[in-house]
Amino acid sequence: MSNNWVFNDLPNTIVLTTKDILTVKMPILFVSHDEDDGMWQFHCGEDVDMDGAILVSLKEIVDYDSSVTILNNLPLGWIAYRETESSSWSRQKN
Repeated sequence: MSNNWVFNDLPNTIVLTTKDILTVKMPILFVSHDEDDGMWQFHCGEDVDMDGAILVSLKEIVDYDSSVTILNNLPLGWIAYRETESSSWSRQKN
């Protein structure tokens, strides 16, 4: 594993995102670190349609938007969100 990998989870950890993020290239505006299963979710801030949900590696998300690395210590059961791609992240317990 690279010395600059900042997440405790491995780069090949499976995470949930949507086709809007990786296909339509919408910005990541909402992140969840689920308490029940430790799953990371990366979304564009709109309601998630399960037909549009896809599983990818955490590395693929970081490669797409490296700004999410600042959330590497987001506790289980917390969310992070921002207004725009250039906005600062806000965090709160879910």
